[in-house]
Amino acid sequence: MGLGGVGWRRVGSKVQRWGWENCLRGFSAAAAPIPSHVESVGFIGLGNMGSHMARNLINAGYRVSVHDVNENAMKKFSDDGIPTKRSPLEVSESSDVVITMLPSSAHVLDVYSGGNGLLGNGGRLGPWLYIDSSTVDPQTSRKISMDISKCRLKEKKGYAEKPMMLDAPVSGGVPAAEAGTLTFMVGGLEEAYVAAKPLLLAMGKKLIYCGGAGNGSAAKICNNMAMAISMLGVSEAFALGQNLGIKASTLTDIFNCSSARCWSSDTYNPVPGVLEGVPSSRNYDGGFTSKLMAKDLDLAMASASGVGYKCPMGSEALDIYRKLCEEGCHAKDFSCAFRHYYTGKDEK
Repeated sequence: MGLGGVGWRRVGSKVQRWGWENCLRGFSAAAAPIPSHVESVGFIGLGNMGSHMARNLINAGYRVSVHDVNENAMKKFSDDGIPTKRSPLEVSESSDVVITMLPSSAHVLDVYSGGNGLLGNGGRLGPWLYIDSSTVDPQTSRKISMDISKCRLKEKKGYAEKPMMLDAPVSGGVPAAEAGTLTFMVGGLEEAYVAAKPLLLAMGKKLIYCGGAGNGSAAKICNNMAMAISMLGVSEAFALGQNLGIKASTLTDIFNCSSARCWSSDTYNPVPGVLEGVPSSRNYDGGFTSKLMAKDLDLAMASASGVGYKCPMGSEALDIYRKLCEEGCHAKDFSCAFRHYYTGKDEK
């Protein structure tokens, strides 16, 4: 298989990438010419994350067409002269690469394999590369990757002999999506990953290759499980400290220069009044919702069950976020556990 001119070569069974690191920092995709093999991009899923990602591709000079089931979301693009398509299948007909950013595994399966889906053209595909940035279970990513590998390209291309897929979920949330500073965790064929780097770097600043199909999705749900457990642990400690007479701001100073230091304390502190510009400073509005955290924890627990592995802390975290959702906090940022589960108090 060849991907001419995209910065890699095969020597024996190994791919050499001309000295590029797995983690790339500070590379500006817009500063370099857009490779012809990724010039036309279809983007499906224009929610809080996807809309910004698509905009960054447009701003970087890619020819982008979009689709979403939400007509209002598409209108924001059509008003700016961006082509909108009526179905995923229609998106694929005008694209070299298709990127999907969808809410759940069920949505991803429908967009790829449902009626008028991306793969609904009798196994003969126009795009050579499909990139799914949704947060889904690894099994879903591997199923779709396998389905795509069984298809053929409508037209032979000099840089690809058959269609390929990458699972490339992201970290960084809406602010990073808007700023173009997302981190991508990428699974799939390494040659496809290397070829897609310029495209991904138009939306993010750091790429981490995780291995074969589904490994990007596996990395994402492991990351989010750790993030949930960390947030709950920090929230529990802050609430205990308050009950023992210690101000949360004092504990924050201690945590942030000692062994308890973590993102949930120094960057995304859950105690209202301690840190500006985070969801806890605005009544837990915006950010990463408790509903989405519960969804991601459910994916992690289902994946753990599928391989016979027990995750007691992850399971407890899922129970807590399900309870928060049942009690009306589903739309609040997941750091709201400090106030609404641990009954922590605002910093005065």
